Amino acid sequence: HNPVASEKCLKLIIFSIVYIVKCVIFSSTVAVMSVDLGSEWMKVAIVKPGVPMEIALNKESRRKTPVAVCLKENERLFGDNALGMSVKNPKFVYRHLQSLLGKKHDNPQVAIYQKRFPEHKLVKDEIRGTVLFRNSEEMEYSPEELLGMVLNYSRALAQDFAEQPIKDAVITVPAFFNQAERRAVLQAAQMAGVKVLQLINDNTAVALNYGVFRRKDINSTAQNIMFYDMGSGSTTATIVTYQTVKTKESGTQPQLQIRGVGFDRSLGGFEMELRLRDHLAKLFNEQKKTPKDVRENHRAMAKLLKEAQRLKTVLSANADFMAQVEGLMEDIDFKAKVTRVEFEDLCADLFEKVPGPVHEALSSAEMSLDEIEQVILVGGATRVPKVQEVLLKAVGKEELGKNINADEAGAMGAVYQAAALSKAFKVKPFLVREAAVFPIQVEFTRETEEEDGSKSLKHNKRVLFQRMAPYPQRKVITFNRYTDDFAFYINYGDLSFLSEDDLSVFGSFNLTTVQLSGVGSSFQKHIDAESKGIKAHFNMDESGVLLLDRDEKEESKSGKAEDEKRTDEAEKTEAEKEVEKKAKPQKKSKISEDVAVELQVNDILNPSLEAITSSKKKLQDLTDRDLEKHEREKTLNSLEAFIFETQDKMYQEEYQAVVSEEEKEEITAKLSEASAWLDEEGYSATTKELREKLQELRKLCKAVFFRVEERKKWPDRLVALDNMLNQSSFFLRGARSIPEDDQIFTDVELKTLEKVINETTTWKNDTVAEQEKRSPTERPVLLSKDIEAKLSLLDREVNYLLNKAKFAKPKAKPKNNSTTTPPKSSSKANSSQTEDKVIPPEETKDQGESENSHTFCCCALCSVHAL
Repeated sequence: HNPVASEKCLKLIIFSIVYIVKCVIFSSTVAVMSVDLGSEWMKVAIVKPGVPMEIALNKESRRKTPVAVCLKENERLFGDNALGMSVKNPKFVYRHLQSLLGKKHDNPQVAIYQKRFPEHKLVKDEIRGTVLFRNSEEMEYSPEELLGMVLNYSRALAQDFAEQPIKDAVITVPAFFNQAERRAVLQAAQMAGVKVLQLINDNTAVALNYGVFRRKDINSTAQNIMFYDMGSGSTTATIVTYQTVKTKESGTQPQLQIRGVGFDRSLGGFEMELRLRDHLAKLFNEQKKTPKDVRENHRAMAKLLKEAQRLKTVLSANADFMAQVEGLMEDIDFKAKVTRVEFEDLCADLFEKVPGPVHEALSSAEMSLDEIEQVILVGGATRVPKVQEVLLKAVGKEELGKNINADEAGAMGAVYQAAALSKAFKVKPFLVREAAVFPIQVEFTRETEEEDGSKSLKHNKRVLFQRMAPYPQRKVITFNRYTDDFAFYINYGDLSFLSEDDLSVFGSFNLTTVQLSGVGSSFQKHIDAESKGIKAHFNMDESGVLLLDRDEKEESKSGKAEDEKRTDEAEKTEAEKEVEKKAKPQKKSKISEDVAVELQVNDILNPSLEAITSSKKKLQDLTDRDLEKHEREKTLNSLEAFIFETQDKMYQEEYQAVVSEEEKEEITAKLSEASAWLDEEGYSATTKELREKLQELRKLCKAVFFRVEERKKWPDRLVALDNMLNQSSFFLRGARSIPEDDQIFTDVELKTLEKVINETTTWKNDTVAEQEKRSPTERPVLLSKDIEAKLSLLDREVNYLLNKAKFAKPKAKPKNNSTTTPPKSSSKANSSQTEDKVIPPEETKDQGESENSHTFCCCALCSVHAL
């Protein structure tokens, strides 16, 4: 009744409710995911409360999923289903998209892709100069849109596995991805509605996974490990240094630093499979079973590629194998023996390139092989015996490390980073220092005056990020000699370490032209100030993407307050003036002004906001169509199953017992009518029509199904009610036999229980009798829900008394006025009995022994409680 206390209490209740609601909302969306995005396969991992780190299984219960999407007419398939369709209709299946990201149409990599997949029609995007897949005359898709579909599918897999919505993700990319390629992945994620916490280099993700599970082995002594990763499309060698470092935030923690990276974009398992495919095609042509060239048949070549993939895997463990394809072409079967020696001869030049990334990594790290403690294999293609043989010889070690999951290490390392970046999880810190593989510099031209007074233009270069510079990192460059508007250029630095092939597919060396305006007017505004130059702020973020944060002009000028302090200088004595031989320097105020910046992208033009919105809508329309198709198929299956199962039920004994002849005839007729409708019109019916037909049939059969279900439930429910009535009556008799001095229940409480027992017994007897008079085809009066309600009421009443007995305090005993001191042992025993609040249960004795009424009562309590 205190108004102040009531207000505080109300506020506390409201705060608690808001907090609980926030917790519920927060906990429903705390899961995060990672996508280890390879050129041929992807692995998806999740972290959610109760599930630390786990690979998400796909719909086929596999731990990895092909990066493939099939777009055929009104059908869209992903993963294994899409890959299966590639044998039947290869031109509708898009895969190995990674090699086209951030590439212009005239890039040599596009020509290589077209040669590998001649069934696709690649056209030029006239706005951006990039590549488009022409799916039909009306529809075209960019590689980013197709990758966006794959990422959206990966999120669906993660959400199904986590059983909750997921938006936040860490996505792996190859370490050699340049700025345009990284932006392309981010654009694809944006189209898919996936929030990217970070693009992590796949070699870094592997290194993080390795370090997290060996935290105890990391100390202040640097350990250098090389990870050699040969995947489907490329190969990367990475040198990582592990050691503990001191931090201000969390003390001494383990850290991994990327020290050196070497790579080969063209060296991978897919190129080996293509060579095996071409070899199989050559063998088939040599058999001369048809005058046609199998290499001109896209479907047949797709079948041979599938067999080549199997062949490469088998030859890794066997010396030879019989390749065979049924109905390869014109119903002609193909069979040919291929040996491992033949395979190694086909790929001899590829195996010669295996040591290349190792040497590049050592060069970029400025290390020797002696400083590398271990070389660890990663990636599926490292399972080829010849690869291991050549690599082992190149590194000069006793053996190659195989103590990491070559397929899943990237996904697991990336999801650990996702949990660390998410605010919903607290993980042990593991510091990660990524490295920029390609140097970036700033270039600008300014006018200089020579000694003879002549003027000339001087081209200047300032290194912004050196090769292997750690990131994330911010940099500032100051332009001191400009007093008017000017431009500078952000370009890649010295790329002489790249091979000619790598340089040819790298793309533009020029990133951005930055045009600054408003510089001259700013100087005119503060003409009396001293210029401190134009400062450009750069940021290479966690994803390795370079951003220009801002440009500003700095000036300084003397402050008026300092001059005013000297107005009383004349009043000082000569002695004071002699002490102050040096005048105090004037304080200067700092003036900073942002200048207008116009950016011109020189590598790959980013899609406009309108284009991004259009792509999002295109992808969402496809997703909605897929959901509608899935819902229709689900409803159609439900309708077909209901018709078949109900027709069968009409002949089952338990249904025949409760259905009348009229009902049976009506139901059977309607089921036959619906079945005929499905055969004739069902294939073109909408989801709504199918759902209405199903609801109509369910409504017709509802009464019959209800009667059957009720009769199934009666035996168990009635036995439970009888048991509860017996135990409740047993408890009531025991409670009433407690002596008056020890009674803990009131007369009202016991009469209330007695009333419930009597009413329940009467209801049960009357209802069962009434039900026995009724025909089985009529609606039952004995309902399982009514029995459950009676059980619940009895249970509530007994539990109320049970809880009261549990916490009841014993009544005080009258004091003994005798002056005789009782024996110590007796006194101790009485004291012990007085302190016990609840008498422990004992074995039940004969009900005639009233002196054991307490024991009888407790047994009754326990019996009802157990029930």
